[in-house]
Amino acid sequence: MSHSPFQADTLKNQVALITGGGSGICLGVVRSLGLHGAKVAIMGRNLEKLQQACSELEQQNIDCYAVQGDVRDPELCQNAIDQTIKHFGGLNILVNGAAGNFLCAPEDLSPNGFKTVIDIDLCGTFNMCHFAYPHLKGQGLILNISATLHYTGTPFQLHVSAAKAGIDALTLNLATEWGADGIRVCGIAPGPIGDTEGMKRLAPPQILEQVKESVPLKRFGSVEDIGIAAVFLASSAAHYITGETLVVDGGQWASKPAMIPKELVKQMSQANRKK
Repeated sequence: MSHSPFQADTLKNQVALITGGGSGICLGVVRSLGLHGAKVAIMGRNLEKLQQACSELEQQNIDCYAVQGDVRDPELCQNAIDQTIKHFGGLNILVNGAAGNFLCAPEDLSPNGFKTVIDIDLCGTFNMCHFAYPHLKGQGLILNISATLHYTGTPFQLHVSAAKAGIDALTLNLATEWGADGIRVCGIAPGPIGDTEGMKRLAPPQILEQVKESVPLKRFGSVEDIGIAAVFLASSAAHYITGETLVVDGGQWASKPAMIPKELVKQMSQANRKK
């Protein structure tokens, strides 16, 4: 990787299963884990997309396996885990990244639309954790992809905020209860990540510059930023970290727009000093 601080064999002999790994942020996580030595299985509903992703990853010498499935279906979750273990001989890391999202005012959000996002994001995460548990006991990691939307009130994202808040609760509770079984449970909360389907869906081109300006670092994140965060949490460098959700958002959620333009503040300061 272009700027990885980790050795290429950091995750050697590790097997990771990533839901939603065929595209976007999760594909970036797959690539980062694979480039640092992990064998990776990717799960999603579109087998053709998964196979295409695997083909591209294999060109980078990443050992990749595609398994079709839907995280809303418990039987398919169990099958994905079974197939991963059958193919690679074990399971060490589960990344829950499958998600659904769309912009919608709450008064226009149908019960079915709300339920669909909860089923994919929250119930799907629980389903995968449930079936992976016996295989991760001893020295395993669950990594849940969350968001920062629910840290504040975020317009048009009620359904996703509710789902991600639930995922954060799962992360905390499972870390507390499964720590004694040798399982660490962590999360990553990405901010605005450029060149992804999610960004295109949630931020139309005419407001991209405005979104970028809302980030204190004045730039979008990359899928590699999220991937490197995943490598860190999966590595021995994070062996005493559990229950935490790592925010990777350039400081966006914790900042507020200035109430007064900076130029005016400087003028006011100069005037006060003259008094």
